[in-house]
Amino acid sequence: MFRPAAASRQSGRSRRGVGALALTLLLLAPSGASFGCGSQVNLKEALAVIDFRGGWYDAGIVNGKNKLVPSAEFRLEKKTDDRVGPVALSILFKRLEGGVEQDFEDVFLQRVEFTDSNRTTLLKVRPEAGYTGEAPQTRQQMLENSNFVDVRAIIFVRQGATWIELARLDLPRSLIIE
Repeated sequence: MFRPAAASRQSGRSRRGVGALALTLLLLAPSGASFGCGSQVNLKEALAVIDFRGGWYDAGIVNGKNKLVPSAEFRLEKKTDDRVGPVALSILFKRLEGGVEQDFEDVFLQRVEFTDSNRTTLLKVRPEAGYTGEAPQTRQQMLENSNFVDVRAIIFVRQGATWIELARLDLPRSLIIE
């Protein structure tokens, strides 16, 4: 039998905290600019998500069950000559049930640096929440199960006080093994 893994074990965050963060981000997102000590930089225009690879990471066997967790790998690249220093990222993972986004889990990266090539290193983001399957169900069978619910990663970026939605990426039903 296929079941979502307990989403209540969200790295010490409560589901109410995830919802509050999402609401805060939605209220701040429309402005499109970052405010800091210097001039305003439109992060939506200045940055791009590149080298995206998504799917479902094989998290091994947890409590005797096969576990898959959503995985988003990407880099940020500067598209303009605007001065953009280190940024913070919040990646919200949303379940897509009947076309409606539902909170699943979020991951926060406090400081993401750019290299001399105006790109970040490859960022691998994997929340703790995921799906589990009873043996003898394989991980591929879990992905093909009719009860499997797809997930979207929403990437928010911040430099200064304002969060900006940078990208919405649907994770394919592909298995990532490393």
